[in-house]
Amino acid sequence: MADLTDQSDSLAITLFSELFMADQLARARLAKALPKGMELSHFSVLNHLAHAKDERTPAQLARTFHVTRGAMTNTIGKLEWAGHVHVRPDWDDARRKFVSISPSGIRARDAALSAIAPVIADVVQSVGSSEIRRVLPTLREMRRRFEAIEADSNSAESKL
Repeated sequence: MADLTDQSDSLAITLFSELFMADQLARARLAKALPKGMELSHFSVLNHLAHAKDERTPAQLARTFHVTRGAMTNTIGKLEWAGHVHVRPDWDDARRKFVSISPSGIRARDAALSAIAPVIADVVQSVGSSEIRRVLPTLREMRRRFEAIEADSNSAESKL
C-alpha cells in the first residue's frame, strides 16, 4: 500500500468526503422524487432488468449491486409482491431461481424514471454537460479500481 503524504492524504480525504456527501444527497433527493412506495433499490433493480432484457439470478443481481444475497432477496420479494418482477425456478437446478421484469415492472420503472429525470437533468444543467463529460472518465476509473479491489477481496475470501 502506498504511503500518502500529508498533501495527498488531505486530497484523498476531501475527494471522498465530497463523493460520500454527493452520494447521500443524491440518494435522498431521488428517493423523494420516486413514486410512492418505490425505493431507490427497487428502481435500480427494475432499471437493470429493463436494460438486461433477460433473466438474472438473485446471486447475479446481488453481485451487480454489491449487496448481500439476503438484501437482494428482500428487494426481489418486495418487487415480486408488487407484481414488478417474475421469479421462476431453474428447471435444471431447483436451488436456483431466475428473475425477470414484468410488464407492470416496466411501467413502474418508466414512471420512476419520469419522476427522477427532472432532478437529474437539473443537476446536469446546473453543473454543465461539458463538466460532466470531463469528470465521467475519472469517476469510471475510480469505480473500476474499486471493482477490481472488490473482486480481489472476494477471490481471496473464497479461497479461505
